[in-house]
Amino acid sequence: MPIKSASALGSGLLASVASAASAALGVPLQDRYAVVVVARDPAAPPNPGPVLEARGIWSFWRPRLGHYAGIVRLPREGTGPLLDLLRHPMGATAGLSPEFDRLDRAGRALRLAEQTLRTLPAGRGEAAAFDDRLTEILFVGRPDIAERIVAVHLGPVLATGAEREVLLGTLRVWLDSGCSAARAAEALYCHRNTVLDRIARVCELTGVPAESGAARLGWSLALRALPLVKDDETSRARFAND
Repeated sequence: MPIKSASALGSGLLASVASAASAALGVPLQDRYAVVVVARDPAAPPNPGPVLEARGIWSFWRPRLGHYAGIVRLPREGTGPLLDLLRHPMGATAGLSPEFDRLDRAGRALRLAEQTLRTLPAGRGEAAAFDDRLTEILFVGRPDIAERIVAVHLGPVLATGAEREVLLGTLRVWLDSGCSAARAAEALYCHRNTVLDRIARVCELTGVPAESGAARLGWSLALRALPLVKDDETSRARFAND
């Protein structure tokens, strides 16, 4: 009799466990599923199951170290309504895996949901899908690269003291507005020329022109990396010296 490989044995075991889980939980082995990992936040429900059940969404939850993990059977609309419920009314800080179609893929989905959660600030009630946090997930895995991107592209801005938050906020809105000063001014409730002056100040500090595609990409990546980088006086001194 031929000897099965370890991977084949593992696949068979996973299929068997998934079939047993399907029977025990009373849901199909194949369907539209996602895994959600929710931080244990005093401001949010300890278990999202009842809230989802009240909206007609099946889920199964188990506590894990520092958070809750759940398999959710997705509605026809997909993950959008689920994210909306996690944000409002629950206010949960949660990471959502990509959709998968078999229960035996829940293990990989759990890892992806946990990676997503690690990119979210604690206690702010932010819920995000894995595919929307790809850049941040890469940075979490390589904090040295994240720190260097911030230092290279925003270091002089971070060292400006009182100007810092205004310049960063304007730059973020300007980039999100397609680099349109008019649209950014509308979002910021200020004059278009004020936006242009602030962007010009960022250019002066960083030594790159606003028209540069490479500069815009660098600023965008640095703004995404910034919340993941330790921000203390030592870091600011290093940014100023780089």
